Amino acid sequence: MTQKSTRGHVLCVVGARPNFMKIAPIMRAFSAAAVPVPSRLVHTGQHYDAAMKASFFTQLRIPEPDLDLGVGSGSHAVQTAEIMKRFEPELDANPPRAVLVVGDVNSTIACSLVAVKKGIPVIHVEAGLRSGDRAMPEEINRILTDQLSDLLFTTEQDAAANLQREGIDAGKIHFVGNVMIDSLLQNLSLAIPAEHTFERFGAPPAAEEPFGLVTLHRPSNVDDPAVLEALLGTLCDIGRDMPLVFPMHPRTRNNIERFGLDKQLADSGICVTGPLSYLEMLGVMQRSSLVLTDSGGLQEETTALGIPCLTLRHSTERPITVTEGTNTIVGTSAERILTAYRDFRQTGGKAGRIPSLWDGRAAERIAANISDWLVAGT
Repeated sequence: MTQKSTRGHVLCVVGARPNFMKIAPIMRAFSAAAVPVPSRLVHTGQHYDAAMKASFFTQLRIPEPDLDLGVGSGSHAVQTAEIMKRFEPELDANPPRAVLVVGDVNSTIACSLVAVKKGIPVIHVEAGLRSGDRAMPEEINRILTDQLSDLLFTTEQDAAANLQREGIDAGKIHFVGNVMIDSLLQNLSLAIPAEHTFERFGAPPAAEEPFGLVTLHRPSNVDDPAVLEALLGTLCDIGRDMPLVFPMHPRTRNNIERFGLDKQLADSGICVTGPLSYLEMLGVMQRSSLVLTDSGGLQEETTALGIPCLTLRHSTERPITVTEGTNTIVGTSAERILTAYRDFRQTGGKAGRIPSLWDGRAAERIAANISDWLVAGT
């Protein structure tokens, strides 16, 4: 009997920190599939912190990329254009059967554009998420990537309705679950205990003391001095009632210093740390009682872990974390944030349930589907 073969490789793309947690389980599932899916990995270098990149690849057990484009920072236009210029030669030198992209960063849309113009199918993991806010660059990346894609894998059932409203054939759409949760569940037992991380920084919460975890990095929150000052003031008010741990994004730190807001954090009950590795962040998040964030990934992870989350944005592309999970959208006004915080202190926070197919096996379903799709196309 002839061994089934996919006859060609899938070129997987990662570019920024959120991509790493999504690609890791997919690469493992490709190797373990009934008909293994040959793959190559390209890192665009959109996330340009070499030390953090190395820690993520090591901790998540991602194979070293076959190619690192080393793009680095820049405006959206410059970064997207540079990725396209450096990605095209890889497609010419090693033509793949398909290009797989994840999430909604600039690397996602840039590599999809290059691939589709060369007649190479595009596979989008985490398709169909919509916030309805086109002022967010990620929303534009999501919409355009989905329009270019031949296979669209969704994390929640409502995403299919979004895609079909935009004219995408239902036959291309596959509800598989959430690969971010695959990584979360695979790494819970490996998480670095929060106490070990706190030892590296001053004034951490006392043992067993309730604390909140804060992350801020969205340009809409940290690039406008008035918005950032107001958010910091609100966080300081909360920090005086319950300790907060704030792993500070480099962009946020630079803007706080540039706008002269660093004194605002003094004597506030906020423990500021540098960026944390994935396993460090996971350990701190597990120990936290509340998360205040503008991160999409943390909205999903807190829902999976049952931790109340206050999202410091006016909308979310992950509405299932609100309708079924532990997430509450509070925007950026002090009144709404503090009202939600007081409710948390009184009630223990919003309870939720784990959404359908957030079971740690999304990558297996993706790999099986792609394997069958490639075999059928040989």
